[in-house]
Amino acid sequence: MTFVVPTLRIRDRATLQHWIDAFGLELTAVFPETGELVDHAQLRLGDGWVMAGSVREDGPGQPPGTGAMYWVLPDAAAVDALHERAVAAGAESTRPPNDPEYGGRECSLRDREGNLWSFGTYAPGAAG
Repeated sequence: MTFVVPTLRIRDRATLQHWIDAFGLELTAVFPETGELVDHAQLRLGDGWVMAGSVREDGPGQPPGTGAMYWVLPDAAAVDALHERAVAAGAESTRPPNDPEYGGRECSLRDREGNLWSFGTYAPGAAG
């Protein structure tokens, strides 16, 4: 099996909590367990994953706010509910829930560090 796991850089541990609150992600691992900086974190939404770590001078050089991702959700109600929860938690809506001409339902939001998070029911490569 081959799949992609998006990776994002963050400024501090508070960003992880923002993602959990805004997007309903589950934090499955974080190292170290305490402190402001994060060496490695794993977050899950359904069967999807994202990994994150704090920006460091000796790191890969990816600044916060440069990531983008699309998460496939099970139905339109899940898209609408996630959007509502995310905005209530402080995420910026860059595209409210809509029904694009290529199908499905989708929305896009920006976290407080500028990363773009898109959610929708359109599944690339899915039949029909």
